[in-house]
Amino acid sequence: MAKKKELTVEERLRALYDLQLIDSRIDEIRNVRGELPLEVRDLEDEVEGLNTRLEKLDSSLESINNQISDKKNLIEESKALIKKYSEQQKNVRNNREYNSLTKEVEFQELEIQLAEKNIKEFKAQIEQKKEVISETKDKLKERQKHLKHKKGELDAILAETEKEEKALIDKSEDYKKNIEERLVKAYTRIRTNVKNGLAVVPIERGASGGSFFTIPPQIQMEIATRKRIITDEHSGRILVDAQLAEEEKEKMDKLFAKL
Repeated sequence: MAKKKELTVEERLRALYDLQLIDSRIDEIRNVRGELPLEVRDLEDEVEGLNTRLEKLDSSLESINNQISDKKNLIEESKALIKKYSEQQKNVRNNREYNSLTKEVEFQELEIQLAEKNIKEFKAQIEQKKEVISETKDKLKERQKHLKHKKGELDAILAETEKEEKALIDKSEDYKKNIEERLVKAYTRIRTNVKNGLAVVPIERGASGGSFFTIPPQIQMEIATRKRIITDEHSGRILVDAQLAEEEKEKMDKLFAKL
């Protein structure tokens, strides 16, 4: 296996800053997407939940309608029994038989009253559920419309940036392979610990990029010599001189334009 070429300090600094520019470009692309993927997923879950709710409501309506049918059948059966008992009363031979049949008729009449009461309650439930179904359908329609709009936004952004992002990720991995593992680990650790992901920054107006702390002139001169890798004592970022940064930025801008 071929031994990795030993880079000079300046070459390491240039490679690290190039890696930073590539990763920062990836960050920009992902920031453009922002919270859209999460919003789309949340909306998809909400739409799925509303559809499930509608299915349950429809099932509940069907169950109530079945119960109404059962009660109507019970009423018809009770009416038939009342008619039967009433006919039997005409042929009774004593008061005991007559009273017994009268109680049967009264029981069936109570059954009819209870069934009619149940039907009335069931119909009230149906009206309530129909109202909830109507509101749920309106909300579902609105959420589906919103989801379609957000998906359109996300698809448009992905269409514009997906190819570039993949190419940049590949480039980032390629650049890492040409940098010492310890430096890549340090770079990754710094990127993770800072808000904007800037691990390698140039000197800007006497201070490290993204910081208000001034770099002493002697340290600035040492950074400009590119003889050793120097970090900002306040932020821990790796520092490069402004000229090197500008040269690498021009080079990387040309690379980005080709992607």
